[in-house]
Amino acid sequence: MLGICAQGFGAFALTSLMGEKSYGASVGSVDRAFAPKTSHFEPKAKNVIFLYMDGGPSQVDTFDPKPMLDKYNGKPYPARMEPTQFDNRGTTMASPWKFSPRGKCGLPVSDLFPYVSECIDDICVIRSMTSNFSEHTNANYFLHTGNGQQGHPSIGAWFGYGLGSLNENLPGFIVLNGGLIPPGGLDNFNTGYLPATYQGTVVNMSGSSIENIQPSEPTPAHQKNKLNLLRQLDQSVLGRMGHVDQLESSIANYEMAYRMQGAVPELMDMSGESEATKELYGVNSKFNQTSIFGRECLLARRLIERGVRFVELTCPGGSGDRWDQHGNIKDGHTKNARAVDQPIAALIKDLKARGLFEETLLVWTGEFGRTPFAQGSGRDHNPFGFSLWMAGAGVKGGMAYGATDEFGYKAVENKVNVHDLHATMLHLVGMNHKKLTVRFSARDMRLTDVHGEVLHDILA
Repeated sequence: MLGICAQGFGAFALTSLMGEKSYGASVGSVDRAFAPKTSHFEPKAKNVIFLYMDGGPSQVDTFDPKPMLDKYNGKPYPARMEPTQFDNRGTTMASPWKFSPRGKCGLPVSDLFPYVSECIDDICVIRSMTSNFSEHTNANYFLHTGNGQQGHPSIGAWFGYGLGSLNENLPGFIVLNGGLIPPGGLDNFNTGYLPATYQGTVVNMSGSSIENIQPSEPTPAHQKNKLNLLRQLDQSVLGRMGHVDQLESSIANYEMAYRMQGAVPELMDMSGESEATKELYGVNSKFNQTSIFGRECLLARRLIERGVRFVELTCPGGSGDRWDQHGNIKDGHTKNARAVDQPIAALIKDLKARGLFEETLLVWTGEFGRTPFAQGSGRDHNPFGFSLWMAGAGVKGGMAYGATDEFGYKAVENKVNVHDLHATMLHLVGMNHKKLTVRFSARDMRLTDVHGEVLHDILA
């Protein structure tokens, strides 16, 4: 009776169904939501690992050395200052760290990164990155969605929308939460106006990993009977209502949750990893933040091995702050770098050893940089010129692209915007950013809006 009711009990059952923790079914076109899709052209990369450095690392203390800061240290800043987040603009501030040429390429890297510096021949440092926003929330939305306002699809959702998934038992977009969700919250990982099947699945690295993944039924037989009934109800409702994204996406997501019940325990079980591998990543480090981020990086490798398209890593909590040191930058950046340096270098080396580096794109970036002049004993936000790096599939290693001025304040050569970064990332996975669109609000929307140029000069 419930299976054929047009209204009443049928709709009531559907409402109850939406409250279930997870269920599995196979209903028409929703099975295709996670299926692999054809790229626009031959891709260089199959997967992306997005190493998000929450808060904004200082470019002049990491990958963009500026001797002029030493010359003017403690003196009034000799060039024009733009308004800053807190409008507290002090004297010129030299870096507390030394830079040394590293690798065969000789690129200078700060002493903050002794492990990553060993991999510099595989890394392309972009020194001329810019953002349109100097406040964390808007800058995070801009970095993650290509728009500074809330409600637009995350880059990971766009990847799933354009490419689908390579593993039917795992989502295409997974966020490994080390303890710090960026300002702006979960909307940084949302689907906006894309189908809800492509939203990010957040994995808590310090807790029970994925909420509600265990079946609530007492026996497999109970679950099978429930699933058979729900399958009939789904087919009936879809037959009456036709295509409705909210309904089809809910069904597809519940189906995925059901399949994840079998895939996630094996994924999260790292007992099969050798002790040497765990030591490489710093999983057993006495510094808890290194241990957390080490597990994130190791799990990221396991995820791309299983075909997950886009994996984002957030910074580990408990280190005292994000990379957002308005005061005591020496202590804060030291802890932040210690947390991520060894695990990231291990990830690069492990991917290379397993033959995965040439098909995986890695991106390391914050939402903006920091000023070359002081705010107390720290630095304020700086969207006018900062550094990020890319490595892996299709990217030239051992090079620097673009430049800031002599103080590291503003981009002056080969200026790069977030839209250019997104266009380049999509290009490397075989997608033309101008053709990856969805119709919404009477226009074709895309990740790069009406902007973005592929950075061909950094591509191998």
